[in-house]
Amino acid sequence: MLFAQILISGLVCGLIIFQSAFVAPTVFRDLPEESRPVILRSLFPKLFKSITLAGILLTLLAFLEGSNLIIAYCVGVFTFLAGLICNSMIGATNRARDDGNDKLFATLHRISVLLTISVLLTNLIWVFIV
Repeated sequence: MLFAQILISGLVCGLIIFQSAFVAPTVFRDLPEESRPVILRSLFPKLFKSITLAGILLTLLAFLEGSNLIIAYCVGVFTFLAGLICNSMIGATNRARDDGNDKLFATLHRISVLLTISVLLTNLIWVFIV
């Protein structure tokens, strides 16, 4: 089951990199400004829900395997919690943007970005530790 966990972590990394390197730059470069929120508000919930689900699967696989590797549990739980937090902040982030509250938007967006980068690095690095 370790192979499945590594595969799921790779999927998480791939989703985050694809979203960051291809989707977001394309949306900001090629779409008119009034169309961007529609696309971004559709894609990011899917990304964060996918990360949350991956965290659940990683944790479940670690449990079913009876893994003695505490890192397997930690990666799964962290991935789950970070995805859940990011997903739960979407409404407040969107409201802050819509209301013109740039300071709150920047703070919420920064938290979301930092958590997503942390998930990427965690899922990327742990496979080299085990």
